[in-house]
Amino acid sequence: MAEALSLHSKQVLAANQKDIQKSTEKGSAFIDRLSLQQGRLQNCIEDMRAIASLPDPVGEVIEEKTYNELHFCKKRVPIGVLGVIYEARPNVTIDIATLAFKTGNSVILRGSSETLETNQAIVNAFQEALCDFPCAIQLITTPDRAAVTQLLKMDAYIDMIIPRGGYALHQFCKEHSTIPVITGGIGICHLFVEASAKFIPSVEVIVNAKTQRPSVCNALDTLLVEESIAKTFLPAAVKALQEKGVTFVLDEKAWNLLDTEREKNPNHFRKAQEADWKTEWLSLTLGIKIVESIEYAIQHIQKYSSKHSDGILSEDKKQIERFVSAIDTACLYINASTRFTDGGQFGFGAEVAISTQKLHARGPMGLKELTSYKWIVQGNYTVRGS
Repeated sequence: MAEALSLHSKQVLAANQKDIQKSTEKGSAFIDRLSLQQGRLQNCIEDMRAIASLPDPVGEVIEEKTYNELHFCKKRVPIGVLGVIYEARPNVTIDIATLAFKTGNSVILRGSSETLETNQAIVNAFQEALCDFPCAIQLITTPDRAAVTQLLKMDAYIDMIIPRGGYALHQFCKEHSTIPVITGGIGICHLFVEASAKFIPSVEVIVNAKTQRPSVCNALDTLLVEESIAKTFLPAAVKALQEKGVTFVLDEKAWNLLDTEREKNPNHFRKAQEADWKTEWLSLTLGIKIVESIEYAIQHIQKYSSKHSDGILSEDKKQIERFVSAIDTACLYINASTRFTDGGQFGFGAEVAISTQKLHARGPMGLKELTSYKWIVQGNYTVRGS
């Protein structure tokens, strides 16, 4: 499959360029998610080869025991048929098709209309490689939204629905599906700078989390800074972020503290509204709030986090332990960027989705998360007595 995609890379990139040209009015963040240019396709191909080299989880024995004169074996099996609905991210087409096939699953893909040309070119390459069983990877090519509703009702044929996109898509799938739905991927991500944190390394982590690729779900959305260090820490952090083009949404305390910075660049700052703390920015916008203590930081994250990726920057082990025990999130970071919430960065090669649920899978969904299991019970014509 990787070789076929490499051989057809010119066709895929040409199709991607067509999709980009049709979507220029949607803004730079959307185009960034849509684009496979600038070496991204080659990176996807290398990720595919990495996945090919990983151990196949199907058939793995998870647990074994003998009890009641029976031998019990718990073994990994494919989930079956996956229905994946996603928005303008053609790299998702590659990741999902690869992981699904590696784990013995079939997949029905429904990308957005904006990525139709690219997705069709990718799936054509894959189906050419899978000449004996091209139906293992299928693409819904109609842009008609009625097809999504129909897909969500096909519980006789599909075993799991995985939506990847915004809140509206996830809600729609949960409300209309007769098939189990794995939700997640919506990132309202936080970093809390605790008083003992190292200043310069913390600034570097924050800049990376916000600016390394701002249009993705694991980019930083809200920065919380402990009040005792805010006067010295925040101006330095804001200066470094401004150099990368970041604009700021500030709570009242941060607004008053950063008056000098606001006077220099008034268009880069505005006061925060309640809705801002519930916003996944997907752009070079960052919310900043000054909190009195770690308890107030925890309260804010508990209220507003989407349970995707949250973290603390600190040198105080007790404060770190308090934060880790209190914050219920799929991926919790200590002195690291939230940008690591990614299947490739976790050693999975790629991921199908980032699950923020607690059932079956949580965090990046790699190969093992696309399997279920069955019990194989071996007896010797054994009967139950009581």
